Amino acid sequence: MIEPRSSTFATASTATQVFCGVSRADFASSYPNGAHKLSHELANHPLLELEALAQLGEAMPDASVEYNRGDLPVGLDEKPGATGLTIGQTIRAIDTSNSWAALKNVEQIPAYRALLLNLLGELRQIIEPRTGRLLKPQAYIFVSSPAAVTPYHFDPEHNILLQLRGNKVMTVFPTGAPRFAPDQVHETYHLGGKRELKWDDRFAREGMAFPLAPGEALYVPVMAPHFVRNGPEVSVSLSITWRSDWSFAEADARAFNGQLRQWGFTPKPPLRWPGSNVAKALAWRVLRRFPISRVKPGN
Repeated sequence: MIEPRSSTFATASTATQVFCGVSRADFASSYPNGAHKLSHELANHPLLELEALAQLGEAMPDASVEYNRGDLPVGLDEKPGATGLTIGQTIRAIDTSNSWAALKNVEQIPAYRALLLNLLGELRQIIEPRTGRLLKPQAYIFVSSPAAVTPYHFDPEHNILLQLRGNKVMTVFPTGAPRFAPDQVHETYHLGGKRELKWDDRFAREGMAFPLAPGEALYVPVMAPHFVRNGPEVSVSLSITWRSDWSFAEADARAFNGQLRQWGFTPKPPLRWPGSNVAKALAWRVLRRFPISRVKPGN
């Protein structure tokens, strides 16, 4: 694990429960397929102040830090270029740097890992009976300039985004609908492709917009297409994510479908929860273990 250079990271625990009883009940009523808002009590946490985040970015390896221009279109086929600033400069001047910054896998720092596990611990008893083991817990912090845009994409994890500072609107589209994310794109992603999606202006009226203010959070289902627009102030958000037995099976089923498509078949898409994708997932795991089996039939 990374050893930070500052004592800023010393305090991690939360004295009170972050998700209240009403929020946990709302989560229980919608998990895992429904995007929905929650409330949280994580305001003014010392680990999440701008200077602490600037130091965190400077302490992390290059592969765990991403930052670029914030004035982007909703639809972007490739990742944007760099701004010329360092991550520390970007965050400390975020009100004027016209940037979007992501600190990825902050659980590499022990204090942030403790915070992540505390938060997920409040929800574990809801999560595991439905989607299986809570696996691969990770945390990401997003620091964005006013009016910055996170372009249209999907993510393979279960995700709760906690808004800490400023306002933003996250627009989420139906999960598993090929109109918004074609099956072939899912399959390509799980075979090593990108997660950015092709935007169509006709989609604009079909997403569900969730305004988020400090103290509010949003659960985003696995692979739900979405994009984000920040409000007129600096925005700081914490994203806590996890995988599950169900999500890994869905991912492996997508990869297996991709292989089937390369063989000339037209496979049916994986089932959404509570459907099981174990059979296709097991088939893909066998192919991964024995790559020679992936040769196209007849060759």
